[in-house]
Amino acid sequence: MKNAPEIRKTDALHPDPDLIEAACRVIRAGGVVAFPASSLYGLAADAFNRLAVDRVFRMKKRPADKPILLLIRDREALSTLAADIPPSAIRLMDAFWPGNVTLVFSAAKEVSGYLTSGTGRIGVRVPAQPVARALVNGLDNPITGTSANLSGHPGVDVASELSEILAEPPELILDAGKLKGGKGSTVVDVSVNPPIVLREGAVPAGEIFAALNLYRS
Repeated sequence: MKNAPEIRKTDALHPDPDLIEAACRVIRAGGVVAFPASSLYGLAADAFNRLAVDRVFRMKKRPADKPILLLIRDREALSTLAADIPPSAIRLMDAFWPGNVTLVFSAAKEVSGYLTSGTGRIGVRVPAQPVARALVNGLDNPITGTSANLSGHPGVDVASELSEILAEPPELILDAGKLKGGKGSTVVDVSVNPPIVLREGAVPAGEIFAALNLYRS
């Protein structure tokens, strides 16, 4: 039988600072927190805690060769994660951060392989959703930002479904009610030139190419 997680109601747009601090304590202790992202629920764990990240993989039954994207506080956090920040990345950050575009960089040599799944690349974004921003700001540390679902299955927009869907429940669920659903972030690989849209999500590929001044015929 699965252990029941703690469930705390939260305002998606104006989260209670005390609740955010409680969630941060869970993450600092190596736990996992389910939180409302812009359209679906996500799973937050300390990105620099390997055991916590491994647990997120188990919860999602995610293949070990598929890295999990990270949420960061601001661009300065890239200095410890990305080996290089090309001009194309700067254009996309200017256009879409904070927001729903994940950028995939060549990982800095200091980045552990458990974060890159051996790919040598790391996907990151600065979130716009207030709860997600509050968590990453409160920790002042990158956190996982992967969707709270089983790998290969649709994302979850209702918090009450999380405990049954995941292989293991998180320690804490921040329940903001039913979210709008839809697509997750758009993922763009900026480790290559020209950049490649790996997954078209909330931001249409056309807007990515327009920001890069690249147009497909």
